[in-house]
Amino acid sequence: MGKIANIPDSNDPRVVIIGAGFAGLKLARKLHKDKFQVVLLDRYNYHQFQPLLYQVATAGLEPSAISFPLRKIFQHQKHLHFRIAEVKRIDTDKNTIETDIGNLSYDYVVVAIGATTNYFGLQNVEANSLSMKSVPDALYIRNSILQHFESALNYETPEEIQHLLNVVIVGGGPTGVELAGALAEMKKNILPKDYPELDFSIMQIHLYEAGGRILTSLTEKSAAKALGYLKTLGVQVHLNTAVKDYDGQIVQVSDGSTVNSRTLIWAAGVKASTVLGFSVNAYGAANRLIVDEFNRVAGHEDIFAIGDVCQMITEDYPRGHPQVAQVAIQQGRLLAKNLLRLQLKKPLSAFHYIDRGSMATIGRNLAVANIFKTSWHGFTAWAIWSFVHLMSIVGVRNRFIIFINWAWNYVTYDQALRLLIKPKGK
Repeated sequence: MGKIANIPDSNDPRVVIIGAGFAGLKLARKLHKDKFQVVLLDRYNYHQFQPLLYQVATAGLEPSAISFPLRKIFQHQKHLHFRIAEVKRIDTDKNTIETDIGNLSYDYVVVAIGATTNYFGLQNVEANSLSMKSVPDALYIRNSILQHFESALNYETPEEIQHLLNVVIVGGGPTGVELAGALAEMKKNILPKDYPELDFSIMQIHLYEAGGRILTSLTEKSAAKALGYLKTLGVQVHLNTAVKDYDGQIVQVSDGSTVNSRTLIWAAGVKASTVLGFSVNAYGAANRLIVDEFNRVAGHEDIFAIGDVCQMITEDYPRGHPQVAQVAIQQGRLLAKNLLRLQLKKPLSAFHYIDRGSMATIGRNLAVANIFKTSWHGFTAWAIWSFVHLMSIVGVRNRFIIFINWAWNYVTYDQALRLLIKPKGK
């Protein structure tokens, strides 16, 4: 295959960024426009704000509110070229990237392809469960849940109806906890009004966590508060309990119990996405590329990895940094400076993660937040969570839309986006 069309040759070094998530986007926006030609490759033509995917899945936000077109972001940066492409391989000997739309030479390449769902070898679970790593995933979850509610109207026995209403969520991290809380509030405030023929008291929301507590990134006190909030909302939380199998109908659990459910949402872990071209020795745990303190991939001077895809071993993080947005953003920002330092033949700065804290919202006025060394719970934490996430969204329009949606939901106890949208013929 020939080279990618319409990307001109340049006297400036070409930096190819693979992935437009938090890490890749921050790097692309910060790279010096007079020093580099930047080529950004991604499977989608938009940046998605993953922390709010669960609100798309539960009909709280429309997909466009948490997505922002990449071409709009970079429309005034003439040194940057964006292409929708699937990267197949990095030829490190020829300094070439092979994609489904052609090949591209590089001076520097930055792998920022993020992470994908880790099913830990459970093939049946992978085949029959729902994951939530992208906007299409979130829409599919929303469609599946709403379709099951609609289908439940066509059955008579409580057992058949409960089978369709039950939701099982696996994973006690922020995604699982926030999703469980959102569904519990829908069950309480919205679904009985939409489906008065159904008895939602028989609907069960199960949250399974293989470890001893939820939200391990927060303090034990905050995790205990979150657990209490979930139980208050009616979520059945199972700690030290793992899901072992799922055939699309019955969930098999490690304690020998089973749950009948047509909806199992897997949020139990991630593993780094992969791109061909690296030796086996370049990979660490969970497919993560091993990098040095400057985010250079082991054995390569001109290849970097940032965000969820990389593993940087330090004294404070012997298993690598947490795979969260703040790490990705900070690594992208520093790498932009370091690439400029490389061009100016100055020494590079090592990466040091500044942990600003973690937070999770469970429901209306119910949240937990650990910010630096302070802890917040309840309404205050909920307000902090809302402000931080709102300000992190790309684009003023998106922030305004989300604020209006949240304000409307808060005042009316309603969500206006319960649309069952399917492709034609489905």
